[in-house]
Amino acid sequence: MNLSRISAIVMRQIYLYRGSPQRILPMFAWVGVDILLWGFMTRYLNDVSHSGFNFVPALLGAVLMWDFLTRLMQGVTTAFFEDVWSRNFLNFFATPLRISEYLAGLVVTGIGTSLVGLAVMLALAGAVFGLSFAAYGPALAAFLMVLFLTGIAFGIAAAAIVLRLGPASEWLVWPIPAIVSPFVGVFYPVSVLPAWIQPITRILPPSYVFEGVRAVIAGKPIAWAGLAIGGGLSIVYVALACAMFAAVYRGAIRTGLIARYSAETVS
Repeated sequence: MNLSRISAIVMRQIYLYRGSPQRILPMFAWVGVDILLWGFMTRYLNDVSHSGFNFVPALLGAVLMWDFLTRLMQGVTTAFFEDVWSRNFLNFFATPLRISEYLAGLVVTGIGTSLVGLAVMLALAGAVFGLSFAAYGPALAAFLMVLFLTGIAFGIAAAAIVLRLGPASEWLVWPIPAIVSPFVGVFYPVSVLPAWIQPITRILPPSYVFEGVRAVIAGKPIAWAGLAIGGGLSIVYVALACAMFAAVYRGAIRTGLIARYSAETVS
């Protein structure tokens, strides 16, 4: 891969953000609303439960981690959509740019925007609600890495869906995190799910992360074997998502759909 071509993809996104404050505001606003909403809810639960259980790390920590995955996915897909909305996507591939270089540029852009959101979430959660991740220890890095890889996989797969079905299909990809969240146990143990759903959770990497987070909060040892499975699955998902995007792109080139890529559909 050519680093200068990857840098060009990233620089295009940087110029878009630098010249458009309305693109920057959502990076802060939505994460701030999420943290404040769930933070005050956890305080209310602490006040009314009288159980001695601290809901702040259990719920607010889970929200923060899931938002990190969501923002990472949206960072990748939004970078792709910027090229679609501006009718610029086809122009890229009139150059020697490779698919791997284009995807790498999208991933780097997604990492940058998600880290900004993560910094805002950590600052708000720590300053306003006293949330600290120090108790997680070195496991925190493993948790975030699994979520990071999963978010990248979701973002690339979502971009592939839009590339195949057309820009109007973007409405199919925004709900992906909300659809997945009930099956990974973001707010509750997967053991409460019906038996027929639990096999689905075993193939979703975030489920191992949130089970590990709850183990840490409860003072139990982390199931490192399960977390390793989640990490392995997330790597497989990234590889499959990249292969999916490349296959869709090759199909669009072969059938001529890439030349008819319009604002609505390429069916």
